[in-house]
Amino acid sequence: MKKLFASALAVAVLTGTLPLATAAAQDPASATTSGIQPMDGIAAVVDEDVILKSELDRAVANILGQYAGRENQLPPRDVLERQVLERLVLVKLQVARAASTGVRVTDQEVDQTIAGIAQQNRVTPEQLRQQLAHEGTSYADFRSSIRDELLIQRLRQRFAQSRVTVSDSEIDAAMAAQANSGSQYHLAHILVQLPEGATAEQIAVAQKKVEGVKALIDKGEMDFAAAAVRYSDSPNALEGGDLGWRSVDEIPQAFATLMRSMKVGDITAPIRGPSGFQLVKLVETRDASQAAPAMVTQYQARHILVRVDDKTDDAKAKAKATTLQARLAGGADFAVLAQESSDDASTRNKGGELGWFTRDEFGPEFGSAVAGLQPGQVSAPVRTQAGWHVIKLEGSRETDVGDRNRRAQVQETIGRRKLEDEWNRYLREMRGEAFVDVRAGKGAEPAATPAAAPANGT
Repeated sequence: MKKLFASALAVAVLTGTLPLATAAAQDPASATTSGIQPMDGIAAVVDEDVILKSELDRAVANILGQYAGRENQLPPRDVLERQVLERLVLVKLQVARAASTGVRVTDQEVDQTIAGIAQQNRVTPEQLRQQLAHEGTSYADFRSSIRDELLIQRLRQRFAQSRVTVSDSEIDAAMAAQANSGSQYHLAHILVQLPEGATAEQIAVAQKKVEGVKALIDKGEMDFAAAAVRYSDSPNALEGGDLGWRSVDEIPQAFATLMRSMKVGDITAPIRGPSGFQLVKLVETRDASQAAPAMVTQYQARHILVRVDDKTDDAKAKAKATTLQARLAGGADFAVLAQESSDDASTRNKGGELGWFTRDEFGPEFGSAVAGLQPGQVSAPVRTQAGWHVIKLEGSRETDVGDRNRRAQVQETIGRRKLEDEWNRYLREMRGEAFVDVRAGKGAEPAATPAAAPANGT
């Protein structure tokens, strides 16, 4: 079951990586069907919400389970608890921000996501429910966790639409760089964070810490991944600082220049950036031509949209979409019905025609529905952020990735890099503005005081 949480949630719930703390909070090792222990305590107060001690204990137990046999790579228990608690705090803050800005997730969408998780694990939703019960995990808590992650995903999508833009000149420059270097880099990093407007003393302390960490690694007293888990302030610290594969256009120019002169296994000297000091490790390299297929699947489809808005709530929109589907099953012409009933002004006059598109061009929910259809088949109503869709697949084809698609891919990678930087800054601002009263482990030494800790390797 632990693999279910580690892989299925990450694959089926989000297009990126799940915040580990939320998945960890569902660890069955110490969960109870009642959810709250009779004498449960409060680990932290987060604005108007709380994190229970039992939530923190389950999350920490999950991390310990993942590092079974490698416990020496983890920081001391009190430091680990602070790292995990900070992730739980960020999850609470993001969910609250999503709710306050009008982001909503329906029960139907949660059900669809759970069905996807079950399918990824080759079980039925009912079998998934039974497995959760067998492991002592509350299904209600599981659903709540899925809802939270969907809310966070949509908050991030809305943020990207409002904050992240990529210019044609940036795309041109990145494509020129790709032509000169087809390499991709697997990177990891350690971040020693600095606050906004850091004082000279804070900068000096952070620099001493990162230099101490680098010395530990250079002397072989700790490997890079273990040092990241123990000392990094990055959200991916508990994953060993792994940044995954990056093409040259996904790496800040200062780092990209360094990568070209590094060998696999090399670690940079401390680099000062907007967030603080970083150590970057080149884990491995590969030729970009080996990383992605030359062909992509495109789909041609029509759709009818019933928009969910102030005038039409979710239930009414779904009921209308279901009625339209029934009319199509009874022989109604799709194009005519789209012209009469679709709320998508851009395709209505074309009979709902969308042209050729790649799977996720209109979002993951729409793409999953299209990919599951046979040519000529009409879908059941599909919920997306815009509302309820009825989709007819006209056909599919394998097509060569031409210049337009390459530009779109480059635009996406640049946007993803920018989003990562902006989103992390947004999370820091959100955290700085929040009222957070940490009650678990009070009196322990702060995790970020460190130059002394790396100095002796403990």
